[in-house]
Amino acid sequence: MSDCTHDCSSCGQECADRGKQSLQKAPNAGSQIKHVIGVVSGKGGVGKSLVTSLLASAMRKKGYKTAVLDADITGPSIPKIFGVSDPAMGVEGGILPVTSGAGTKIMSLNLLLEDENMPVAWRGPVIANVVTQFWTDVIWGDVDYMFVDMPPGTGDVLLTVFQSLPIEGIVVVTSPQELVSMIVSKAVNMARMMNVPIMALVENMSYLKCPDCGKELAVFGESHVAEEADKHGIANYARIPIEPLLPQYCDSGTLELFDQNWLDGVMQTIETCCPIL
Repeated sequence: MSDCTHDCSSCGQECADRGKQSLQKAPNAGSQIKHVIGVVSGKGGVGKSLVTSLLASAMRKKGYKTAVLDADITGPSIPKIFGVSDPAMGVEGGILPVTSGAGTKIMSLNLLLEDENMPVAWRGPVIANVVTQFWTDVIWGDVDYMFVDMPPGTGDVLLTVFQSLPIEGIVVVTSPQELVSMIVSKAVNMARMMNVPIMALVENMSYLKCPDCGKELAVFGESHVAEEADKHGIANYARIPIEPLLPQYCDSGTLELFDQNWLDGVMQTIETCCPIL
């Protein structure tokens, strides 16, 4: 039905969706989040958190209100990248996210720990529940685009996020190694099993540009992002080079000051698929 509100309790019509129970959780009453985009990778170490941070920062520079929900509970790096260390504070009605210097709202487990260097030795269901609470208990306020930094792989947390949050699309992050083809396939196939659209494929560490001649050097092997995108029917892809300055910006917590155009096409896709009306 074109005028369906998806609230079966107030509807007397019979349709295919009646009887299906949604597992999505309602956000905190103090949150007005327009769009939620997931950033995933089939394996660790490919720069997923970097891509999440670059997208959130770049969209913020375009004038949008952005937020990052750090769902990588056992390996949270988002606070370090954005240079935030103040603890998240609890108030009546929920928890307030910490805001970066440029205005991006952030929630990460590291902002709730007394010692950020202590390991999080929790089992999967506990970790998944914490991610859900970041959605239901955090007072995000007005957000145009929320980026969810997923943990690597296709385990409990990824499944929980896909089921509990209104993810409108994902960006898959990969690297040039041929082994990654299988890993990308796993991430893409899981997203499609959960009926989540794939907005773009991003290949990190794609090449190193020679400072003398400008030639692109395939340090970690020849790029496969174009063929992987074609293989999986993904219309948009991007390549991020090995940029020596990037680790410095991340380590100093000043990534928001870094300007880049590598992800312009990805941002355009997000704006087209998820417009701010």
